[in-house]
Amino acid sequence: MVKLDVVGILSDLDDTALADVEKHVRRRVFQPGAEIIESEGDSSDVFLILSGAVRVVNYSLSGREVTLEEIGAGGCVGHLAAIDGEPRSASVLAVGVTEVAMMNPTSFETVIKNHPTVAWRVICELARIVRASTRRIVDVSTLGANARVIAEIFRMAQPMTQEDGSAVIKPVPVHSDLASKVSTSRETVARVFGSLARQGIVLKQGDSLFVPDILRLEALLTQSE
Repeated sequence: MVKLDVVGILSDLDDTALADVEKHVRRRVFQPGAEIIESEGDSSDVFLILSGAVRVVNYSLSGREVTLEEIGAGGCVGHLAAIDGEPRSASVLAVGVTEVAMMNPTSFETVIKNHPTVAWRVICELARIVRASTRRIVDVSTLGANARVIAEIFRMAQPMTQEDGSAVIKPVPVHSDLASKVSTSRETVARVFGSLARQGIVLKQGDSLFVPDILRLEALLTQSE
């Protein structure tokens, strides 16, 4: 059984505290593509991702899916509704086979009150969500579609950057997924990837994307602003 300490907001807890939290959760496995949370739904459980990954999505008035974020094992979703009791602000879908630990709002409140480090980590997670949302709003407001694709590739490459300035993104982003993240079309993503490949800035190598020099990628982004 996957231990709860894989979840970021619980990672500071010792075994005794984790055993206490375990009393408040129920575990469930979702199959790929299953809807875990429905946008505008009135459910309010918190979902701790033990394995697999989820995609947080919303939909435009025309029905186009917009990916807000992908969250892997260790993350959590659903805490906004548990805190304020408002309807869900987005849908959450299982990317692959995904195991979660679920807490109802009352249990979530109890855990936070019993374990102050959990409360602090939840605050940090909310701050991260605000920063990420602000960044995307600025991107959509100030960058064209091509530049938004480049910006997203740059963000994916940054944490993987080596001492020599190169980076490897693995696996290769699916064009339709990337398009959904930056509010553009799959064709635009393919066109940008082709252009970057011709310039030797981003190269596909097997199931990975190789960025020989992340500063060249950043320079392209700066020129687009």
